[in-house]
Amino acid sequence: MTTTTVSSKGQIVLPARLRQEDGIRPGQEFEVERVEPGAYLLRRRTRRNEGLVALLRDCPVKDWFQPLDRSDTTDDIPAPKLT
Repeated sequence: MTTTTVSSKGQIVLPARLRQEDGIRPGQEFEVERVEPGAYLLRRRTRRNEGLVALLRDCPVKDWFQPLDRSDTTDDIPAPKLT
């Protein structure tokens, strides 16, 4: 069991040990649910694609990305003739 204190701004600090054990980083969001008077439940919100950029940066194959030839655009496609 760990204790913490509510600040004058209503903020609650999660102890460093818990943040380290669960990999909680600054800026991560949590949902707070009031279970009953005096009892609350915190749930870490997961963002869609969270960690995707880090995963792509850690790709073992470097310089694999080759941009597509952008010389042709949709302006170059002839419009169909409607009859």
